[in-house]
Amino acid sequence: MFFRYNLFTLLWALVILFLTLIPGQHLPEMVSWNLLATDKLAHSFVFMILTLLAIIGFLKQGVYPWLKQRAEWVAVAGAFVYGGFIELMQSFIPNRSFEFQDMIANGIGCLLGYAVYLLIYKV
Repeated sequence: MFFRYNLFTLLWALVILFLTLIPGQHLPEMVSWNLLATDKLAHSFVFMILTLLAIIGFLKQGVYPWLKQRAEWVAVAGAFVYGGFIELMQSFIPNRSFEFQDMIANGIGCLLGYAVYLLIYKV
């Protein structure tokens, strides 16, 4: 039952992992001076979706009652740690690097995911 309710979260996490660990030379060329803002928006967006999916999946599953009770906190913290892990892994990928600004964007996305959850389910 846990896997059933968290399938989309796991698939989305794999998509993020795949896209962020592509070697730099395989990334599409972008010739825009506004690339930095676009990159950070993308980071925030994908982690917002990840956090939202995780909260919903954790709340719907019934296998782990402790996880259901702490779903919001675990989802936000887990997504943030996952983002940090990915940033760390990027430092080992050719033409990629660890960026603290990406970590901040990931964290903002996690908080936005929680905010969207609150707007949809609590308001």
